Amino acid sequence: MAFGKKNQAEIVEEETKIWVCKSEDCNCWMRDNFRTEEEAICPICGSEMETESKVMQVVDNNSLYYKQK
Repeated sequence: MAFGKKNQAEIVEEETKIWVCKSEDCNCWMRDNFRTEEEAICPICGSEMETESKVMQVVDNNSLYYKQK
């Protein structure tokens, strides 16, 4: 028996579309699949956001709003 060892799931990463705030004073960003509005407006400061991509862990969005799009 081995104590203290848990089976760890493999972390899957892929290139993900994100939205980044254009404001110099704000460092907010969000995954595209977690956006709640059609327009990309920063939820922190209200500035426009621009699209970028970043390699990050895959996270599924199972919310009802996202499935309706």
